[in-house]
Amino acid sequence: MTKSSADLHQPLIARRMDRVASFLAMDVLSAAAAKERRGDSVIHMEVGQPSAPAPRAAREAAKAALDLGRVGYTEALGMSALRERIARHYKGTYGVSIAPERVVVTTGSSAGFVLAFLSLFDPGQRVAITAPGYPAYRNILEALGIEPVTIPLTKADGWIMTAESVAKAHAEKPLHGILAMSPANPSGTMIGRKALADLGEICRRLGLWFVSDEIYHGLTYGEPASTALASDDDAVVINSFSKYYCMTGWRIGWIVVPERLVRPIERLAQNLYISPPYLSQVAALAAFDAMEELEAVKAAYARNRAYLLEELPKIGITEMHPVDGAFYIYADIARFTNDSIGFSKRMLEEAGVAATPGLDFDPLEGSHYLRLSFAGSENDCRETVARLKGWLT
Repeated sequence: MTKSSADLHQPLIARRMDRVASFLAMDVLSAAAAKERRGDSVIHMEVGQPSAPAPRAAREAAKAALDLGRVGYTEALGMSALRERIARHYKGTYGVSIAPERVVVTTGSSAGFVLAFLSLFDPGQRVAITAPGYPAYRNILEALGIEPVTIPLTKADGWIMTAESVAKAHAEKPLHGILAMSPANPSGTMIGRKALADLGEICRRLGLWFVSDEIYHGLTYGEPASTALASDDDAVVINSFSKYYCMTGWRIGWIVVPERLVRPIERLAQNLYISPPYLSQVAALAAFDAMEELEAVKAAYARNRAYLLEELPKIGITEMHPVDGAFYIYADIARFTNDSIGFSKRMLEEAGVAATPGLDFDPLEGSHYLRLSFAGSENDCRETVARLKGWLT
């Protein structure tokens, strides 16, 4: 019997897709939703999603645009007014001047990563990421046939990617780029201005692309975050309206790229998704005028952070990465378990608290870590502590 073309290609497809792991945070969310459908109470600490709505100005701008009736395509790189406003944001926030033409508006930061990876790297090339780190980095790279190279973070280095660790990984086998995140997911730990500049310098010296994920900028609780563009004009910077601007479901983000990458990325964007969604771009433009409202949301995160950092150690959760920004606590739970997936399942079923197992972020050490998001309400944080106190003790 002759095999069909589909049969012949099935093993190759399976091998490629088998390398793409599930996003455990979303699996936990699904399990939590199923528990709620059964009538049970769940405190959601598993996903990195602001509990606050999009700013009023953003919602009103989208409503006004919708009332006009025409919701169509825009340019593939995004509306010029939004690109210009993002460029002004860099000048006002960081003192960095960039041409609006270098700004690419994307369908969320997720599309930004796809566009960046496709434009920067060929299949088989090697890109350094961290463990712990955002799992979609690894999964997108794997799906595109690009090899992710894990750099384990250490307490001695302050839980950040360093220039020295990049140089060491490159010496072992050449890299083609690195991806750093500050503030980080799952920890909220920040890379300081000098360490960020050092990463840019080592990339220039070794001839590597530097991709900087800055989607949690604006959400810091001490020193403000630095942008890689302040010290490396050739860095590829990815940002989003999802986190600080509370616009997750609007799926709108941006990347800043060197001028020579604009046209290649434009061609990719044209073919992959035509253009970012019009209504989301209108809303994003208006969100820049909602700073007072957004700072109030951030202040609520700061209160949640302070409460959890004080109360969690009282119930035995004492070891955490520095929570400099974002809205996460990444805690070492080795005193309770070495099976973070099983632990999170039991915690959901028995205590009604949904959290993400560390193995989502770190295949090396994540079996004894747990990520808790404090992007919800103050009552959620207090109820979480109360439930965990009864469950753990």
